[in-house]
Amino acid sequence: MTASSNPIEQSFELAAERCADLTPLVYRRLFEAHPEAQTMFRTEGSELVKGSMLALTIDAILDFAGERTGHFRLITSEISSHDAYGTPRELFVAFFAIIAQTLREIIGADWSDDIDAAWRTLLGDIESLVAAQ
Repeated sequence: MTASSNPIEQSFELAAERCADLTPLVYRRLFEAHPEAQTMFRTEGSELVKGSMLALTIDAILDFAGERTGHFRLITSEISSHDAYGTPRELFVAFFAIIAQTLREIIGADWSDDIDAAWRTLLGDIESLVAAQ
């Protein structure tokens, strides 16, 4: 398998080599940073919801950082959905940063300046997208 030239994709590829499932790591970090988010998930079936939500978010991130074929539009549609759930926009945006922080922790020394710069740009772009809605 050839490594991607896209630093965001590279970060996910490197993490996938080291971690089979990001879900528990991402949500543990989310709930530590934002304990109020834990009450937003129902008790029964929440593990499936978390996994699905993370997978869709990763697809959207990869598309937003790449070719923008359409999956990134999930971000804008989920802004409205999460508004309806009562999720603060700051928390919505923070989820993306939590994913980046989790990847950085997993990747460790392989987190390059290029990856860091790409994530900073991406997170700024997502924050701008959310603010524009």
